[in-house]
Amino acid sequence: MNGILIVDKPEGFTSFDVVAKLRGILREKKIGHCGTLDPSATGVMTLLLGAATRFNEILPDHSKAYTASLKTGIVTDTLDITGKVIRQSDAEVTFDEFREAALGFRGEITQIPPMYSAVSVGGKRLYELARQGIETERPERKVTVYSLEALPGIEKGEFSLKVECSSGTYIRTLVYDIGEKLGCGATLTSLRRTMANGFTLDNAQTLEQIEALAREGRAGELIIPLDKALAAYKEITVTAPQAVRFSNGGELDLNRISGASEPGLYRVYGPDGRFLGAGENSGGECLKVRKVYTG
Repeated sequence: MNGILIVDKPEGFTSFDVVAKLRGILREKKIGHCGTLDPSATGVMTLLLGAATRFNEILPDHSKAYTASLKTGIVTDTLDITGKVIRQSDAEVTFDEFREAALGFRGEITQIPPMYSAVSVGGKRLYELARQGIETERPERKVTVYSLEALPGIEKGEFSLKVECSSGTYIRTLVYDIGEKLGCGATLTSLRRTMANGFTLDNAQTLEQIEALAREGRAGELIIPLDKALAAYKEITVTAPQAVRFSNGGELDLNRISGASEPGLYRVYGPDGRFLGAGENSGGECLKVRKVYTG
């Protein structure tokens, strides 16, 4: 089974849990995901199956979108509501105050990854150190918040955010930083990923839906062709001999290929329309093989 599967991750599952569950449902060992979600979070997970797993690094769109709920006046060790409360404040925050603070985090910002995260420092996952009561310095990272909308909540001190951001952005950290700017602290209470890698909740299936179709032998109906996720790259078609050479890892003479004159990545197809993989024009005389698709 080769291609892309979009899952609506349930609450309480780690990203590894989802992958492990699907390996059993689909009888497919090679499954990888394109970005973790915290166990308490739900929503879009992009999974690559079979031969598609090798293409993760060249997916053109790694941006994500979320809907997040939060509460001001409280800070926890995990930066979300599942953690231990370490600080509280009685300060009242109006929606206008919250909105003004939140909108200041649009554009390129700097974040420090939370201790309870999968980031590795010195060969150790931060969450492993955190569970041992060890806090260590974490390198800052630059991320981009492409858009941010602040929304009022139902209860006093509760608010929501709609965020579209670059890969690697921690919404828990964003909420924490907004709380620090307000001077009263804030913690994430719920998180739902609504978009990842160009796919939305409209493309997503629950584990129950996938399992039901798998029992009927119809799980393949849910698989999205890999080249759909690579649609941002221009398409080129090569001859039958060139297709054989490319599939065997051989470079192709750019002078004998139509439509690949500009530097960059290309989706390569055989004369029969079969997707062969990704080739790269790096400014030389040949189209180099970046990834061969064996699906």
